[in-house]
Amino acid sequence: MDDRRKSQLNKILVLFYFAYRTFTDKPDQILAKHHLQRVHHRILFFVGHFPGLTVNQLLAMLEVSKQALHKPLKQLVELGFIHNTPAERDRRSRLLTLTDTGEALEKELSDAQRVFLDQIFTEAGIGTEEAWVQIMAALSQKRPAVGFLKDLQ
Repeated sequence: MDDRRKSQLNKILVLFYFAYRTFTDKPDQILAKHHLQRVHHRILFFVGHFPGLTVNQLLAMLEVSKQALHKPLKQLVELGFIHNTPAERDRRSRLLTLTDTGEALEKELSDAQRVFLDQIFTEAGIGTEEAWVQIMAALSQKRPAVGFLKDLQ
């Protein structure tokens, strides 16, 4: 890779970093009011959009260890944001769903990001959203849980 291309890609990396920080600013402020962190938002998002998800499926989606998931998931259950109920067929499996309070918080967090994205795509013009989706899809292809995308609600 020549120096010119490397420099172009470094600019993209910097923009990607700053864009991510901007994208997470508002949800981080909302989470802080509840003494929660980004990991809690990710859990709420995936449980909210895949109701009845098992703990093992959530582990696969988030690509974290049981130890990394245990504490934040336990907090969300204890705070009344998530129901953790045994599955009917296999009582050892735990099914995760949002409570009404959890749905409200997930909606507040994700609405902030949806409004932001809608504004950016509107300002950027025709065709930009499709191009962005193609880039994000290409970046996501190697993630083990990308197959869940077809089931996203």
